[in-house]
Amino acid sequence: MDLRMLSGVTAGAAAGAAGCAALDATTYLDMAVRGRPTSDAPAETVEAVIKHLPVDLPGTNSHRQNRLEGLGGLSGVLTGVSVGAAFGLLHGSGWRPPLPVGAVLAGLAAQALSDGSLAGTKVSDPRTWSAADWLSDIIPHLVYGTVTYATLDALER
Repeated sequence: MDLRMLSGVTAGAAAGAAGCAALDATTYLDMAVRGRPTSDAPAETVEAVIKHLPVDLPGTNSHRQNRLEGLGGLSGVLTGVSVGAAFGLLHGSGWRPPLPVGAVLAGLAAQALSDGSLAGTKVSDPRTWSAADWLSDIIPHLVYGTVTYATLDALER
């Protein structure tokens, strides 16, 4: 990997972190406006994954649940930073679609990983979601993609 590609990965990871902040802000704004609760899906996904590993999460009742919620949030950050890093690698390799295209692709990539983990662990089945459920999912991911790709583009210039 040459220096330009490594620089792209680093810039992409930073851009992905900025995208995560934007996704979280969009989600919290949606919760505040509509009065909807926080999602249990990230913690449930972590719990489903842990069941298949030779480890146990320490704690009982609320302590264990708090750990699951923390790990669920961290898994989202890991997804966002990883997607950003992957797009940074592509960007550093010379692949530079226009901002609207890169933004949508980055957002859909993050959403596919997130929703794929929900479906793969059987925590949720996106095929059964309502239009409102899909909007609650796709809008923050498109905001993520826009901020991630715009930040990556700005850092690489």
